[in-house]
Amino acid sequence: MKQTLYTVCSNEPLARQVFRMRLLGDTSAITAPGQFVDLALPGFFLRRPISICDYDADGLTIIYKVVGKGTAALSRLAPGAELNALSGLGNGFDTQKSGESPLLIGGGVGVPPLYALAKRLLAEGKCPTAVLGFNKADEVFYAGEFENLGVRTIVCTADGSVGVRGFVTDAIATLSGYSFYYACGPEPMLRAVHALCPCGGQLSFEERMGCGFGACMGCSCKTKYGNKRICKDGPVLDKEEIVW
Repeated sequence: MKQTLYTVCSNEPLARQVFRMRLLGDTSAITAPGQFVDLALPGFFLRRPISICDYDADGLTIIYKVVGKGTAALSRLAPGAELNALSGLGNGFDTQKSGESPLLIGGGVGVPPLYALAKRLLAEGKCPTAVLGFNKADEVFYAGEFENLGVRTIVCTADGSVGVRGFVTDAIATLSGYSFYYACGPEPMLRAVHALCPCGGQLSFEERMGCGFGACMGCSCKTKYGNKRICKDGPVLDKEEIVW
């Protein structure tokens, strides 16, 4: 973990209530796809945890959905604004477990951390497939970015307005031969994926957080190996340790 001052480079809408922000600053504490930053917003007591979509030596990209006053304030920040952040939080995805043909499964704002994961897997010579789920067409984002990486990308919408009609599990049920899976999204989706996919996997969980680095114990969950903190021991957990 490292406390860093970032400068907003851009902050633009991607889809309905979904924004992409590019932040310039130190990324040395970020070690794996699936980690997150905890942003301090002026006028708000608690920081806002946001998953990292992509990062390089110059800065990082986050994608967030406006769901309350904090993220609404975040969406109004203009280029040049500064944000204090705790960076390099969480344990991220382990690409050494992926096998040759991993499946990346994202639901809504669970999609962003899978983008950096896809880049890492491709750099390691793997052949990932991405299944991205949304409610309807105006909520779809980043499908083109995955395709531009060379990743086979399947889009699902609950209302059938784009791609496969239904949920990510409807698309996954037609697939075979994947070696491992990585999933990020709402808990009902993660539970359904856990039940459907026969191979090993890692799932990234969302949880309300107080401190974001394991001190307050506010985001603890029960696993087969005892209680774990989503912010520090997660947000990524192995399939085998999850207690639903």
